[in-house]
Parts: sequence; C-alpha cells; structure tokens
Amino acid sequence: MDRTDRAIVAALLADGRMTNVELADRINLTPGPTLRRVQRLEADGVIQGYRAVVDPDAMGQGFEVLVDIDLLVNDRATVQRFEDALTAFDEVVEVQRLFGSPDYFVRVAVADLEAYERFHMEKVLQVPGIRRASSRFRMKTVKAPGVGGR
Repeated sequence: MDRTDRAIVAALLADGRMTNVELADRINLTPGPTLRRVQRLEADGVIQGYRAVVDPDAMGQGFEVLVDIDLLVNDRATVQRFEDALTAFDEVVEVQRLFGSPDYFVRVAVADLEAYERFHMEKVLQVPGIRRASSRFRMKTVKAPGVGGR
C-alpha cells in the first residue's frame, strides 16, 4: 500500500458513504483511478466491507458488559463447542480468544441490567465447559470504533 491507498482508507474510515467523486477530490486524484484503487483495495481484502454505525440505545442494546471467560479445559472439542454456542447468541457483539488468561474476552450488549442477568444465567452459564465468567460493566466509552474512531 502506498500513501494514496492509505489516504483512501483513512478517508473511507472517516466517512464510508462519500461518493467516489468526493473521495477523489479529498485525495487529489481523478475519479477513474480512485475507483480502480478502491476496487483493488476491496479485492485484496484491505477494505473488508462497509457498515452503518447505530445508536445502541435506539436498538435496545445500550447496556454493554465486558465478560472474561475461562474454560475448564482447552481441548479442540471444548473450544469449538464454546465458540459455536457463544457466537450464536444475538446479545454477543464480539468474542476474542486470547493467549494467557482469561481464555476469552466477550462483549455483550443488552437493554439493561435485568436483561444481562437473564442472558448470563439462562445462556452463558448453560454453555458446557466454562470454569469462570467474570462480568465488568462499562463506566463510559472514551474511544470506540465508528463515529470518530476506527
């Protein structure tokens, strides 16, 4: 990636809805070469997609919980079963498998504390193989992906 490709990516991170003409103007290139570069960045997997950033409160998911999870054992079958179960839950926004402890970092978004308690008791703790699930509640978001972030 050269400087122009990086400028394209930066501009699209700031506003993924801008037109090709606006993008070309922003990076000081004509629309034709700009479009070809964007298409190449998409084909190469640098640009993996476009998305809308929505207000979690408006979607009934304004209460975010960060959960650290350790498994009883880390054999292939347990890990796969756990990952399949967690990724199937609509409330789970993100799952990261980590080196060291904890085994997993999970981000959960629900309407409120009561909804989280139901989710935790009725779904998370029913998944076989969990040794420990420790929940932390967000005080405030300082920086996040989306508007003004990456």
